[in-house]
Amino acid sequence: MTVTGAAVLRTYATDKALLSRVLVPYKKHCRYLLTAEVSALPDGLARVEGAFAISESCYIEDTGHLNAVEVNIAYNQMMYYLVAKSVQEGLLAGLQSWTLEDFWAHQLPDILIARFTSRFQRPVDPRDFHGEMELRSMDRRSPGGRPLLMATTTYRYGDVQGGRCDGDATLAFVNFT
Repeated sequence: MTVTGAAVLRTYATDKALLSRVLVPYKKHCRYLLTAEVSALPDGLARVEGAFAISESCYIEDTGHLNAVEVNIAYNQMMYYLVAKSVQEGLLAGLQSWTLEDFWAHQLPDILIARFTSRFQRPVDPRDFHGEMELRSMDRRSPGGRPLLMATTTYRYGDVQGGRCDGDATLAFVNFT
């Protein structure tokens, strides 16, 4: 499953220690991302492909399909891992100065989802699904003299039965230096 046909420069297998650390802010029953493979793309961009399992919804009775809330949580986990691994490997053009310590300090308070859209074509099985997210662009801005990094992303989820959900999100890295 590939969101775009962008050429892959290098691929990094799941770093289990890093993934575990990225998921620390989530309650144990809300850690959906099981594996994540990051690929470096041209122009200082990257993408991640992951495997997910949601054994029990964190907020609602079993609907039998992936729902909008869980799509957002899965996106967050995939995005945080992509940014952390990209920082660790020096992949992202806009975050070359960051260390992993910078990422941990900014992970929750300063990486915001500014816009999020989802499109559900066919129900996705939440107990066993895969996803991909791609950073499409990263632009540094300084509104009011305060540095800000805006990133556009696209994502897709699917399962072996042909379930499909996709969407777009815009990230804002605030208090960015």
